[in-house]
Amino acid sequence: MFPETNPAPGFKMHPEHRVETRLHRGKVCVHADGTPIAETRYAVVVEETNHAPVYYIPFDDIDEQFLTPSNHVTRCPFKGKARYWNLKIGEHEIDNAVWAYETPYDEVLELAGLAAFFPNKVAIEVSAE
Repeated sequence: MFPETNPAPGFKMHPEHRVETRLHRGKVCVHADGTPIAETRYAVVVEETNHAPVYYIPFDDIDEQFLTPSNHVTRCPFKGKARYWNLKIGEHEIDNAVWAYETPYDEVLELAGLAAFFPNKVAIEVSAE
């Protein structure tokens, strides 16, 4: 039913590419149009070659009433297939503002059950403890 392993094909072809994850020690809050969307003390930070750090938040800490499924899908050779959601706040909809790797590759299994927000589409506040 489930594959025993889900290795990332990109790591074999690009051993110089780095994807590192760690728990963030502090709080991460997300707002869109001034509306609180998410708040957590259990974010995972992904630091990846040629990318700014990305904070992944547990779905349990996201107010899912604002999420509407998108048809947009992408594939990362290092993390897996990403599914997207729009944010709907009142009459305003922000397209493809949220993504998650529902079945991440083995090398980043800690991203399962977490979602990230595009910082150019929402306000993300990060504080240290």
